[in-house]
Amino acid sequence: MKTRDRIIATALNLFNEVGYGTVTTASLAEHLGMAEGNLWYHFKTKRTLLDAIGERYAVTFEARLGLLPQGDPVEAYARLLAAIMAELRDYRFLYRDQPAYGDHAAVIADHVEDWIRRTYRQFEAHFAALVSAGALDLPAERLHDLAVNTSILLRYGLEHERELGLATASGTGAVRRTLLRHLSLFDHALAPQALAHLRSAIDRIEVDTPLAA
Repeated sequence: MKTRDRIIATALNLFNEVGYGTVTTASLAEHLGMAEGNLWYHFKTKRTLLDAIGERYAVTFEARLGLLPQGDPVEAYARLLAAIMAELRDYRFLYRDQPAYGDHAAVIADHVEDWIRRTYRQFEAHFAALVSAGALDLPAERLHDLAVNTSILLRYGLEHERELGLATASGTGAVRRTLLRHLSLFDHALAPQALAHLRSAIDRIEVDTPLAA
């Protein structure tokens, strides 16, 4: 791994584990086993490092937005849920530590409104595919609001648990609870087989997507 990439990967892990505000350039250099001056050679400030992480996050986000409801719409929706939980895992501090979503990463601040709206449309497209396949029984005019509420609940579900003093790391069941809570928005309208499929997928996501506290 190139030195610059190793710095970004190590910083991301530390930010996720202990918080962006807690990590100093000195502590990061110590974890990397390099002199602080060598770290400054690649990143003059912690802010420039944050922007580099933001650029990687942008690539991840765009890739997730490309997940379309192709093939089996129930399995496609399960893949979407897994991808969103992976975002929360890999870029946890961006969601947890920033006072506003992506407030301090330039690329995220520039794109966040568009990303949010496109996420709404992505969920709506998946719900429409479920309806077309007979797996979801909801009128078309309700799908947009469902998409918005789903996005909000998944985005803030883990933070809500943290505010209640509950543990949210892997093995605590927080991911599963959040995903099941979002499912309660529309489980009454899901066909039994589709509901069982999604519940099984949610159990796998809890195991397969370790999440930092």
